[in-house]
Amino acid sequence: MADPILVPAEELAAKNKAHFANESAEYRDARNALLREEIELRRQIERVSSLRRALPRGGEVAKDYEFISESGPVRLSDLFGDKDTLMVYSMMFGPQRKAPCPMCTSFVSAWNGVAFNLRERVALVVTARSPIERLLEYKQERGFGFIPFVSDTSGDYTRAYVTVDDADVPGMSIFTRRDGVISHFYSTEMSGEMTDPGQDPRGAPDLDPMWLMLDLTPGGRGTDWYPKLKYS
Repeated sequence: MADPILVPAEELAAKNKAHFANESAEYRDARNALLREEIELRRQIERVSSLRRALPRGGEVAKDYEFISESGPVRLSDLFGDKDTLMVYSMMFGPQRKAPCPMCTSFVSAWNGVAFNLRERVALVVTARSPIERLLEYKQERGFGFIPFVSDTSGDYTRAYVTVDDADVPGMSIFTRRDGVISHFYSTEMSGEMTDPGQDPRGAPDLDPMWLMLDLTPGGRGTDWYPKLKYS
């Protein structure tokens, strides 16, 4: 199927009729120029998403990894439920940590809200290396009622799809199940070594909508503010 012919962003932006009280001509010119870039950004996001969706089937999962859930041992295959796509987020909350990662907590807080709808399309679970009792205490404390948590106490899954050296790092991986065969589809792979100057390490697209909302503000993300587990 041929790619659709897109109207130039300049022509689409020229259709904009928005004006706001007391704005200057300078503001309107700059805002319309920004609108053209926003249209191009939307198109770039869709181009990247299309490339991601078109990835060939990844490697077949070598073993049906075991986790510990609230109700006992479960396998990776069990986490799919009745879905053919599984999203697994590995958060930074290993047994050596005194408290869960605030940044990971921000991610999961946002996803808990959308999980009510998301789980109609895909399965989503959060895993970490801490014992399940610790994870469930954390889940209850934060009110994460829509996302199941499982413990990767053996570390077999984490070493295969997140980090080979047992480092306490985050990662998102997507798996598919076709004709009973579970395959890896996609994992986030942007590392700190790929960070652009003046930016904190981040992936693209950003999976935490908090940062996207801050991007709309005059102060942006800032350079010295990060989420916390508690605020005084």
